[in-house]
Amino acid sequence: MASKIRATVAQLVWLACALAALVLALGALLIALDANTSNELVALVLNAAAFVDLGVFSRSDGIKEFRGQGAEVKNALLNWGLGAVAWLVLGRVLDRIIRP
Repeated sequence: MASKIRATVAQLVWLACALAALVLALGALLIALDANTSNELVALVLNAAAFVDLGVFSRSDGIKEFRGQGAEVKNALLNWGLGAVAWLVLGRVLDRIIRP
């Protein structure tokens, strides 16, 4: 019984991390496509991505900050892309630790 609970918790943790990675990747895609930020759905995704980047992978003050032409797109793709990879790695590591 305990192993089934641990397996379920591991799946939920992995799902949460994968969803965070998906939100970051979708946010970076929306920035790259120059989506209409006044659209409520686009704004929701960008706000969610800004929340799950934890400040470490922020578009404005992340791992790497580009300047000049196309900087916003480059910052989003690099920083949120790295954030998505980090969430996937963290999710897989936690899954392996929690799973029986």
